[in-house]
Amino acid sequence: MSHLPTSAQDEELLNRWQQRFPICAEPFTELAKALGLSDGDAVMARLQRLCEQGSLSRIGGIWGARAAGAGLLCAMAVPPAQLEALAQRVNAMPGVNHNYEREHYFNLWFVITGPDMDCLAQELAELEQQCGLEILRLPMERAYRINLGFDLKDPHGVNCAARGSDLHAAQPTAQAPASQGRRVAAEERSLAACVEQGLPLLPRPYAAWAEAVGWPEQRVLRTLQTWLDHGVLRRFGVIVRHHELGFAANAMCVFDVPDDQVDAHAALLARQPGVTLCYRRSRANQWPYNLYCMVHGRAREEVQQWLSQAREVAGLQAFPQAVLFSRRRFKQCGPSYFRQPVKAIQTEAGHYA
Repeated sequence: MSHLPTSAQDEELLNRWQQRFPICAEPFTELAKALGLSDGDAVMARLQRLCEQGSLSRIGGIWGARAAGAGLLCAMAVPPAQLEALAQRVNAMPGVNHNYEREHYFNLWFVITGPDMDCLAQELAELEQQCGLEILRLPMERAYRINLGFDLKDPHGVNCAARGSDLHAAQPTAQAPASQGRRVAAEERSLAACVEQGLPLLPRPYAAWAEAVGWPEQRVLRTLQTWLDHGVLRRFGVIVRHHELGFAANAMCVFDVPDDQVDAHAALLARQPGVTLCYRRSRANQWPYNLYCMVHGRAREEVQQWLSQAREVAGLQAFPQAVLFSRRRFKQCGPSYFRQPVKAIQTEAGHYA
């Protein structure tokens, strides 16, 4: 995937609001003031173009662990001749938002989300029956860092929060076990579905959400802010497509660490440059690893450098481990915990951001 060119103002637009998008009646007008653009229409036009060219995924939220529903990281060992067809079958499943080929015997890795674990269990069992292959189910036990932020102005660019930049001022630290924390209430699910779809490019986008769910606009604004304050949403902002913006290399590094030592090593690992995700997951048959981190970079060599440094600082060199570089991206989009229809909200061009 080639790096898509962006202007300085586009870069600023994608850079500054990855974490803290304005939650106010006219957010695009606020962005225009900050960028020195004429008005909110000029901002919306830029965002529309960035969305169409593939740099921008959406303007929306990233949920806290189990705040919204259930999610699983899954892996399969697929014969190479069947990989393409099976990947497309996985892509078509409700709730699959990430699907990658990785360099390993377990070569197909995907994330599936949904309203609850029973729903996911049924869908995965059907897939196993159809394809005749076992699926590793790897639920998250604890999140130490989940922050896919990309500094487009930095030559290294990934995860500037780990290096102290103010772009991602909210520093994720070791978080509560995934089974705890406030969840989206039943009466809030329709708004949560809007958040997953993405903010519409309209002068008053939150008013459009309010109309869709039958709420006053101020209630929508208050609920979004409350979700952020309580960690229901980890962040709400511009979600970029990192491959298209030049961050083409990524690797998942996994470690087999004694259970009573995971937290101490993970606390160090989560703070290292280049580490965008760090979490503990359950082990599975043929898969002994329980500590994971994701590292993104512009090139494979950069990722290898970040990994080497992270392993050393976190004291993980001696533990059994594996590095799984991404080979192909079959799917990347937002999660789908809230599988319910929402009244259509469209811009004049017919797009969400």
